[in-house]
Amino acid sequence: MAKSRGAKPAPAASRPNMPSYGLLPAEGGAGLLSWRWAVDRLQKSHNYFLSTTRPDGRPHCMPVWGIFADDVFYFSTAPDSVKARNLERNPNCVIATEDASQAIIVEGVAEVFNDRTALRRLLKIYEDKYNSEMSADVGPYFAVYPTRAYGIIEYAMQGSATRWTFLKRRK
Repeated sequence: MAKSRGAKPAPAASRPNMPSYGLLPAEGGAGLLSWRWAVDRLQKSHNYFLSTTRPDGRPHCMPVWGIFADDVFYFSTAPDSVKARNLERNPNCVIATEDASQAIIVEGVAEVFNDRTALRRLLKIYEDKYNSEMSADVGPYFAVYPTRAYGIIEYAMQGSATRWTFLKRRK
């Protein structure tokens, strides 16, 4: 899998606000999951759940294949799919990995991804992961830029629940 390029700082980690769940304090970062732990699971997940919002406010959630590289989630869908139409109207979305026992949930903003040079590199990662050929001419391809992410280990929730907050991305 691709590793993050450059010296990009890890997102800020803290405990999420879940007052009724008895979360343990994370003084000095104690018990917080590392961003590397989250990235590993984001890269290894085979299936992801993508949640978008319909124009009338109802949620829409569907499984997708994708890759997590350089702290961005990339996926493709049909241009006339509900996902693509929803993201065109409202780019806010949620990506979740398939393993709820070590859950990673990423809130982010999706954009159509048109960088052909970068796309060739990313499609190689995708093809290796899924043993499936992809074309830069099929799409659209979306890049989901995280704004916030959550990690929770099921049987250690009170001591592991972690929220990562990302710096605002500059265009």
